[in-house]
Amino acid sequence: MPAPIRLRELIRTIRTARTQAEEREMIQKECAAIRSSFREEDNTYRCRNVAKLLYMHMLGYPAHFGQLECLKLIASQKFTDKRIGYLGAMLLLDERQDVHLLMTNCIKNDLNHSTQYVQGLALCTLGCMGSSEMCRDLAGEVEKLLKTSNSYLRKKAALCAVHVIRKVPELMEMFLPATKNLLSEKNHGVLHTSVVLLTEMCERSPDMLSHFRKLVPQLVRILKNLIMSGYSPEHDVSGISDPFLQVRILRLLRILGKGDDDSSEAMNDILAQVATNTETSKNVGNAILYETVLTIMDIKSESGLRVLAINILGRFLLNNDKNIRYVALTSLLKTVQTDHNAVQRHRSTIVDCLKDLDVSIKRRAMELSFALVNGNNIRGMMKELLYFLDSCDPEFKADCASGVFLAAEKYAPSKRWHIDTIMRVLTTAGSYVRDDSVPNLIQLITNSVEMHAYTVQRLYKALLDDISQQPLVQVASWCIGEYGDLLVSGQCEEEEPIQVTEDEVLDVLEGLLVSNLSTPVTRGYSLTAIMKLSTRFSSVNRIKKVVSIYGSSIDVELQQRAVEYNALFKKYDHMRPALLERMPIMEKTATNGPTEIVQTNGETESSVVETKHLPPVTQPANQANDLLDLLGGNDVPVIQTTMPTKPASAGGELLDLLGDLSLSGGPTPAPAPSVPSSQPSFLLDGLSSQPLFNDLATAAIPPMTAYNKNGLKIDFTFERANPNPNVAVITIHASNSADADMTEFVFQAAVPKTFQLQLLSPSSNVVPALNQGTVTQVIRVLNPQKQQLRMRIKLTYTLKGSPVQDLAEVNNFPPQSWQ
Repeated sequence: MPAPIRLRELIRTIRTARTQAEEREMIQKECAAIRSSFREEDNTYRCRNVAKLLYMHMLGYPAHFGQLECLKLIASQKFTDKRIGYLGAMLLLDERQDVHLLMTNCIKNDLNHSTQYVQGLALCTLGCMGSSEMCRDLAGEVEKLLKTSNSYLRKKAALCAVHVIRKVPELMEMFLPATKNLLSEKNHGVLHTSVVLLTEMCERSPDMLSHFRKLVPQLVRILKNLIMSGYSPEHDVSGISDPFLQVRILRLLRILGKGDDDSSEAMNDILAQVATNTETSKNVGNAILYETVLTIMDIKSESGLRVLAINILGRFLLNNDKNIRYVALTSLLKTVQTDHNAVQRHRSTIVDCLKDLDVSIKRRAMELSFALVNGNNIRGMMKELLYFLDSCDPEFKADCASGVFLAAEKYAPSKRWHIDTIMRVLTTAGSYVRDDSVPNLIQLITNSVEMHAYTVQRLYKALLDDISQQPLVQVASWCIGEYGDLLVSGQCEEEEPIQVTEDEVLDVLEGLLVSNLSTPVTRGYSLTAIMKLSTRFSSVNRIKKVVSIYGSSIDVELQQRAVEYNALFKKYDHMRPALLERMPIMEKTATNGPTEIVQTNGETESSVVETKHLPPVTQPANQANDLLDLLGGNDVPVIQTTMPTKPASAGGELLDLLGDLSLSGGPTPAPAPSVPSSQPSFLLDGLSSQPLFNDLATAAIPPMTAYNKNGLKIDFTFERANPNPNVAVITIHASNSADADMTEFVFQAAVPKTFQLQLLSPSSNVVPALNQGTVTQVIRVLNPQKQQLRMRIKLTYTLKGSPVQDLAEVNNFPPQSWQ
């Protein structure tokens, strides 16, 4: 068989290939020749063939069939064969293949070889791909070589020991005696690998960390010698003595000094020296300074040293290298919470980074800018960030708008400034804001009573300029519906009022209804705004006409609203002014929920879905209270009300009145009329002149325990309402025997459709621990047919940071409670 071609000839041949297919053909032809040579056990050219196979492996072609040949080369006595064999093993083998276990004995023999270079090959291979089994078997040999006086072997043994510790952490103590003398070595290679080994041991074991803290003075001395030493051509990199070793020592000092006062004190001086004496004109010096900054920030360093570190990062921000600027911004972002004032000194430089062309630098600069905002600089920072919002790429707009909202809410110097800022965001980046921005702004406007005229005028002007930003249009529609009379009357004192007529306002809102830019939600806002204006404007006939048109809209939501509003105009016009009066001031913690239909045992039940903060355009708790006032006067706050599904015979009952509290973000339809006289409604009982719960007649109804699980106990006590004996008043008493408070506690209930249920507000949403208090809540149940009472309850709360939710059926009510 002719001699195979040499490696360099193969490389030259492959490089002449003009296409991928031609290269593949050459590789396949050479692989076939190599396979034939392997089958013939050709020992003469095995080394050459494996070398060519490794080159093909580097090009991405399969070379697994050469694994056993690598083992044969390792077993050879020739150094050239061993070198290629070990290289092949490191490239072609790993611990997932059982073949690598066959190498264990060869590596063990080579670790005890008389030639240091053969020992070095074995150490490199074990440190590269040794499995946990191999590491256990050969750790003793590695530990012996770690104690040898040969620096060539010691540095390789130290790196191999790092791999052994990663694979088998319990062998860490075996290497502890050998590490004692490693730092006294003069050879920089041994010093470097020794520091890597110590770092690995400290990171993996708290005991080792405590043990090695006594080495801090020695490490400080080594670092000081590196800084103060003169020019050494062997270790010099751009005028700095062995920067790689300096970086490794700084990282180890960072680990040793973290959380330890004595160690931190011992390294303060040397860190100050490194920070002040390192040359910053080259990237090598910047790398050392960066590690120094990280070390200063992680240990318990002096305040002056921390300021020095932040000033170094500030200088990094002026560097032309984008990577260094990015690193500086990232580091400042981590330290801004602990050293806020020191970072504030570099605010102008950070803001300048917002104009950088690199998107990653702009993002970090934006995040850091928001972190620097406080009550003193809110106006200047918002000016810069709003300018950035105007000109930034679309991928930044959502995060920037969200950050502006949060900062404005936290640090706004005045309500007018707050409203102007949020409107500016909605005007420039309205399509990118979060979903909750609309209800939040509406709540802000509602609670700023003195700003109503100013706000509605500003929003009306913005609406005339641009209707493409849907969140802005939704807020403007809501405000015009609420405060349209202020807009027309020109009562604005903050700026020159504009002259606008009722017809012009209605023209704008009607334009939103027919605009192609308007979403279904926006159209809902606009239609509800027009409906509200029927009590504020005199153009009622025009409004009736607009509402009636949308009674046949293809949008079901819009159609439903229009039909219900039409019913208000016709059958229940006497209720319209009260139902459409202005929204009261909204509490941010107010909660409310829609009716959720639950199917149980073939019967439809209603349960209240609890939500956090609703958009203010939906009916709040106070609005339900207003509805009760409308029906006869009542000052009891009603938080949640559930009603049964509407029978076919009832044209309009209280389900229409209170049941359409939508969470969709769109405007809530006006409530439908009150219950006809033929409908039994406990809400109407005795409301003409008495409070809702006047004259509760206490009956001898025994209490009961409805729920007792996970430390939470719910007890029911019963009373009979007077004058309506069909209404049972149930008071729940929630107690908590656990050792921690139950927060965000919510009790919800549902009854079959033959009953009607009203759930009032609880006394608290926190159930105190260890039975130190109770939470009470009142339930009123109307049972006109005197059927046995059944109830499904849903409990939601947070215990020790973990949310808990549970459902239960209550079917054992005492007969006196329902008979």
